[in-house]
Amino acid sequence: MIRMPGKSFSGVIPPISPDDQVLEQEIRTHVFSLAGEIGERNVFHCDKLVQAAEYIRAAFKNAGFEVHRQDYQVLGQVCENIEVEVKGTNRPEEIILVGAHYDSVKGSPGANDNATGVAAVLVLSRILAQAQPLRTLRFVTFVNEEPPYFQTPDMGSRVYAKRSRQQGENIILMMSLETIGYYTDESQSQRYPPPLNLIYPSTGNFIAIVSNTRNGSWVRKVIGIFRKQAQFPSEGASLFGWLPGVGWSDHWAFWKEGFPAIMVTDTALFRDPFYHSANDTPDHVHYEHVARVVSGLQQVILDIANRP
Repeated sequence: MIRMPGKSFSGVIPPISPDDQVLEQEIRTHVFSLAGEIGERNVFHCDKLVQAAEYIRAAFKNAGFEVHRQDYQVLGQVCENIEVEVKGTNRPEEIILVGAHYDSVKGSPGANDNATGVAAVLVLSRILAQAQPLRTLRFVTFVNEEPPYFQTPDMGSRVYAKRSRQQGENIILMMSLETIGYYTDESQSQRYPPPLNLIYPSTGNFIAIVSNTRNGSWVRKVIGIFRKQAQFPSEGASLFGWLPGVGWSDHWAFWKEGFPAIMVTDTALFRDPFYHSANDTPDHVHYEHVARVVSGLQQVILDIANRP
């Protein structure tokens, strides 16, 4: 459950590379657009939710994709999941899905939760648009992850995962990018539900790869690749799904349909003091660290997509 391959990076993080500087600026632009200019976006602010969807579709189109929408109604409001994909050249029926929710909780502009995850999906899709992977890469942004639709039939990822199961899709791995933008080197800045506080670091400077025990092999595989490719602190955990936080994102919806799914996160409320508040603003996101995480995830996705 807790033993992971490789070692978490420690020590002084090297200067950011020119390529990652480009990613940093791109991520910053997306976060400021979604959380700064559009702001709170949910069914209580439907016009903002529509604006966010339009922004995402435009970003995907600018990267050269044909954009697909999955529309459904909630309280008379049309809500949409948005998807694009890079078709696999050798095993196109095997799908690696990278997703994030683009709505924000009521009362919050949602910079870290979850404009950072959406920005990462947009950047990764742009980078990998011409990759020609052996397996299909699919990039999806989901609506209605936040309450009152969290873990209900109207949760966007739940609607999407049900359709994928009904259509007989072979999603070999779903990666949920959830709240990936807050890091600190302050001592005792990281919290956990007991007894994890006895096992994991007390400094909140790492990215976490998390899932339930059923998906432990995927957690170990992903963090093993990440640690080989990225000079950035990382922790992995395959835990009981009922522990607080383990299933708190869109990967849960894919668990319910029997698909392998993991979460990539900064641990959200267990670290970020601005979580689910009006102060979850773009100026509190650590963009350089997000860029390093995205760069590492790019290598993880390519490795999995091109394995024999």
